[in-house]
Amino acid sequence: VRPIDFDHLEALYDLRIVLETEAVARLCALPAHVTPLPLRELREFWIDAPPLADGSDVAPHDEAFHMTLVGTAGNPEMARVHREVTEKIRIVRRMDFTQASRVSATYAEHGQILLAIFERNLKEARNRLHDHIAQSQKEVRKITLHALQQARRGASD
Repeated sequence: VRPIDFDHLEALYDLRIVLETEAVARLCALPAHVTPLPLRELREFWIDAPPLADGSDVAPHDEAFHMTLVGTAGNPEMARVHREVTEKIRIVRRMDFTQASRVSATYAEHGQILLAIFERNLKEARNRLHDHIAQSQKEVRKITLHALQQARRGASD
């Protein structure tokens, strides 16, 4: 088992924020009458449908949410790099869905991000997306450190 390199994870999260906030800027720049189908499908899942109860079921939808934002922005190279970053941080990101409060926060935050995009409110969309990723990053770090501490205790018993 390799130790977790938190500096590397921080760098990947920084890159993720850059890619996703740029994607949101491009989506907000679309004409008001244009709402791509992938964004309408995100709205259906994150806003209109009842939330899933199990965090492990929500995790892949969360990943798809972020990948869809970048993919819909129209730059295939941005989407490729984002996909690579997503694959590298997947295991720690999934830890964010081990707590019910984080699952409900994800639904609320995704809904707010989408509504800001639909309203073409760039500042609001960027801020909400940035804060959402930063909070998730903070929670994942805390949960990961706690899990490592528990594992060490279990190994020494």
